[in-house]
Amino acid sequence: MKEIAPLLWIVAIVAIFWLLILRPAARRQKQIAQVQSSIAPGETVVLTSGIFGTVVATEDATITLEVAPGVHVKVARGAVGSVVREDGEDTAPAEVEAAQDQTTTDADTEER
Repeated sequence: MKEIAPLLWIVAIVAIFWLLILRPAARRQKQIAQVQSSIAPGETVVLTSGIFGTVVATEDATITLEVAPGVHVKVARGAVGSVVREDGEDTAPAEVEAAQDQTTTDADTEER
């Protein structure tokens, strides 16, 4: 039994690592891929750089955005951070939403 105890600790650590880190990361990656593959012309999207635009055309790996009247930009699908729906809610992957919730302003920092 003493020979098995260290092996059980290693197995337990690997299992916890998988449950807490690898599994949620894979789930977030699937959500990101689903949002990016469901983009259609006419939708408003936000790029990971913060640029808003309306999708004009889609291709396999790229989309064309209209960022201002008459100004079209061709970007990679992977650059899309979220899709802005008409009801005012963003369809964003969980990690992007969590990062937006955790941002603080200078006023928040000064109050502390």
